[in-house]
Amino acid sequence: MDVVSFWTKSWTSDDRVAVRQMLAPDAEIEWNLDAPVDDEELVQVLHRIAAFADGVDVVGQTRADDGAALVYDLRAPFGTARMVEFLTVAGGRVTEVRQVYDVTATDRFFPGLYAN
Repeated sequence: MDVVSFWTKSWTSDDRVAVRQMLAPDAEIEWNLDAPVDDEELVQVLHRIAAFADGVDVVGQTRADDGAALVYDLRAPFGTARMVEFLTVAGGRVTEVRQVYDVTATDRFFPGLYAN
């Protein structure tokens, strides 16, 4: 299994150990949520999504030799939010993560997702 597929399988199945192993120690992480992000917060939010969601589906993807762009549907009990993730891979690990959430839907269907 390639790095991108393993990353996606790991976080959507709530395997935080595997997510941490795939994430490079100096990974650059950005998102558009109204909260600071570092590797710990990223792992916690992905855990909350995996634990709360009825399902997480990859509905689109574009692959390159050094990463991928993935579109996810995050199915919650009362609706679906969309998230786009841009990954850069080097040396068998994820070195950059950029996540763009549909913030309106995320706040509605995943309340408190990124509140500390």
